[in-house]
Amino acid sequence: MFYPFARAIFWFFFRVLWRWKIEGLEKFPSEGPVIVVANHISVWDPIVIGTALPRPVYFMAKEELFQFPIFRNLLLRLHAFPVKRGQPDRSAIRRALEVLDSGQVLGVFPEGSRSKTGELQKPLPGVAMIALKARVPVIPVACIETDRILKKGSWFKSFKVRIGEPVEYSEYYEQRLNTINLEIVSQRIMEQISWLLEEDKKQADLSD
Repeated sequence: MFYPFARAIFWFFFRVLWRWKIEGLEKFPSEGPVIVVANHISVWDPIVIGTALPRPVYFMAKEELFQFPIFRNLLLRLHAFPVKRGQPDRSAIRRALEVLDSGQVLGVFPEGSRSKTGELQKPLPGVAMIALKARVPVIPVACIETDRILKKGSWFKSFKVRIGEPVEYSEYYEQRLNTINLEIVSQRIMEQISWLLEEDKKQADLSD
């Protein structure tokens, strides 16, 4: 019950104070396992995505966030689970595969950490490995101007969530999970996110 309650609160919060926009929601599958991948420019991004999407999202979150009991309990109730950064984390990958095997939505930020410049960073291979092992669709999501949330002077200035088409990398399912293939798939995932961001810029330029 906690997840839908929190989602309703943030939905009202984002709608009233920031007049947020969600584009492409009709593309999101109503059932079945999927991986949501997004750019990461704000600490609010997991909350924004979890609120925007109609199904609960199980986010991989950095292990350091789980060190404090109260915060850990909150994150677990919001379906987040820890992952060690900067090193292979087999337990986190195993948990991610369990989420997908149960038909749920897994949320991952391929860059591994927030971008301080707003530009896309080099992706880590973890999300590609999970996508190829689980053999499930990957849905790109673009967080646009979410870094303005709670900043001075940002009230009533809209931010946006753009949802792309599900993509499957089935041509790699039967191939070895080697470094080259993981790098290729990781880059293709980031290209999907980049395309969403570029399309938004084009729309903004046309409306000026």
